[in-house]
Amino acid sequence: MKLAIIRTRGDTRKTSKVSDTFKLLNLNKKNHCVILEESPHLKGMLRVIEPFATWGPVDEKTTIALKKKGDKIFCLNPPRKGYGRKGVKMPFRKGGAYGNRAEKINDILMRMM
Repeated sequence: MKLAIIRTRGDTRKTSKVSDTFKLLNLNKKNHCVILEESPHLKGMLRVIEPFATWGPVDEKTTIALKKKGDKIFCLNPPRKGYGRKGVKMPFRKGGAYGNRAEKINDILMRMM
């Protein structure tokens, strides 16, 4: 299964461990996205960057639309109507932006293109 990972926050208040993980994932700027295969190593990386990123399984339709924007790293616009009603500092399960979005990642990706 492929996961789309979107960086939602910038460089403020991030540790060196988070910074190194973003370099390994090639997520250098806010609103950048990558699509990677799910693995145990990736799950560990997601646990480290959770307060700074959102992710979820991406469907085929969204993957095709993203391929038009680039090859491996996708530079996206901020989402229309925002990330969530409580902003980027709250987890998705509480109405915010970061963390696992599950199938709703496709919705936000379409709003960012």
